[in-house]
Amino acid sequence: MDLDAFAFGAHADDVELGCGGTLVKLSGLGHKTGVVVLTQGEMATRGSAEIRAREFTNSAGIMDLTVHQMLDIPDGRVEATWENKLKIIAVLRAQKPKIVFAPYWVDRHPDHEQASHLVRQAAYLSGLRKIETGEPPFRPYKIIYYQTRFEFTPSFIVDISDSHERRMDAVRAYESQFHHPDQAGPESDGTLIGRPEFLDTVETRARNYGAHIGAKFGEPFLVREAIRVEDPVGFFGPEYLWTIP
Repeated sequence: MDLDAFAFGAHADDVELGCGGTLVKLSGLGHKTGVVVLTQGEMATRGSAEIRAREFTNSAGIMDLTVHQMLDIPDGRVEATWENKLKIIAVLRAQKPKIVFAPYWVDRHPDHEQASHLVRQAAYLSGLRKIETGEPPFRPYKIIYYQTRFEFTPSFIVDISDSHERRMDAVRAYESQFHHPDQAGPESDGTLIGRPEFLDTVETRARNYGAHIGAKFGEPFLVREAIRVEDPVGFFGPEYLWTIP
C-alpha cells in the first residue's frame, strides 16, 4: 500500500488531538491516510487497553482512515531503541507514506517526546538498504510535526474549518478519557483530558490558529527544514491579502 499521509502517536487520541482535522481534510481530498499508535495505553489513568483499542477503531472510522494500526511498545516506556526502530521501519516500508506526521519533540509527557525522536530516526533508517526487514528500503518525503501540549511557531497552518466537526467527533470517540459528571471520583484524576473544560480548550486552540490564517479553525505544523517554493506568485494567492498590514 502507498499511503499519502501517515500519522504516528504515542497513544490513542494523540493524533486526533494534534492533526485529526488535517487527516479528515486530506481524506476528503481523496488522499489515502493512516494512523499508527505506538502503545496500547495500558498505563492510562482512565479506561483500559481493550477499551482504548475499541475507541481507536471507532475514531478511525470517523476519520475515514485507509489504515489504522496499534503497536505493542510498552506504555510509559516509549524509547528510541533499535528494537522499536525496527518496528517503525517495518510499518513505513509496508505502507510507503509520502509524508509522516509525528508529535512535536518538546512535551510534558516523556512518551510523546520519545515518539517524536523514534519516528524521526526510524524514518531515516528506513531508507538504508542494508537494514533487512523483508521489504525494500523506503523513506518518506517529509516529516511534519504536530502540536501536543506545548506551542511552537508554526511553519504553516492548515485550514480545517470544513473538517473540524468530524475531527471533534473523532476526539469524542475516546469516551473513556473524558470527565463524566455522573461518575464518582476525582474530577480529573490528575489528567488534562479528564477536566470538564478539556473539549472547550481543544476548540479554543483550533479557533486561535484559524484566526492566524483568516479561517474559522486551523491546525499548526512545524518542519525542521526550509520549505521550497518554486513559484511565489502562484503560491501566495488572494487568500493571503488579509495578512498585509
